[in-house]
Amino acid sequence: MKQIVIIGFGGFGREVAWLAKDCGRSVLGFLDDKAEPGLHGAYNVLGKVAEWKKFANAEFVVAIGSPRVRKKVVDQLLSEGLEAFATLVHPSVMMDESVKVGKGTVICAGTIATVDISIGEHVILNLNVTVAPMVALSGNVTLFPGAEVGTGAAIRQGVEMAAGSMLGMGGVLTKNTEENTIYIGSPAKVFKPLPEFI
Repeated sequence: MKQIVIIGFGGFGREVAWLAKDCGRSVLGFLDDKAEPGLHGAYNVLGKVAEWKKFANAEFVVAIGSPRVRKKVVDQLLSEGLEAFATLVHPSVMMDESVKVGKGTVICAGTIATVDISIGEHVILNLNVTVAPMVALSGNVTLFPGAEVGTGAAIRQGVEMAAGSMLGMGGVLTKNTEENTIYIGSPAKVFKPLPEFI
C-alpha cells in the first residue's frame, strides 16, 4: 500500500495524519506553503505544495478545512496532473454498503452514514458528524461544492444548499439557498453575500 502525503500542516492536517494511521496507512509527511521544511516534533514537513511531484509514488490527501482554499489547491494539483488521491474512512465509521464515497474524501471517527448516500470528491466529514459538529441533515438534502454548515445547525428534508453558501451556527434552514451567501437564524435568512466560490 502506498504511503500518504498530506497537503496542509494545520490542525486538521495533523488530525488526518492520526486518522491515516488508524486506517493502517503510513504517512510520509506533509506539504505546506507556510510551514518550514523539516521535523516539527513527530511531524515531517517535506516541502511546498508545488513540490508534490518529488513524491509521485505516494497518494495524497488535501487536509485543508476551508472548502474554498481546499478547492483551489485541489484544482491546481489536478491541473498539474496529480490523480493519486487517497480516500480515508476511519475504522469506527458506520455506513451502509450503498454509500458512495468519492476520491480524496476524509471521513473522521464516529461518523454514521445510513443508506443511499453519495459523498463527493475531496469532502471532509469531521468527528462524530455528517457535515459539521452536531449538524442535523434530514433526508434528501443536497450540499453543492463549497457549501458550509455551522455547528449545531439543521437542514430540512429536501433542501439544497447552493455552491459556496454557508449556514451559520445554530441556523435552521428550511428553504434552498442562493450561491455564495451566508444564512443565519431560525428560520435562516440571508445575512450577507460571500465572494464567489471558485
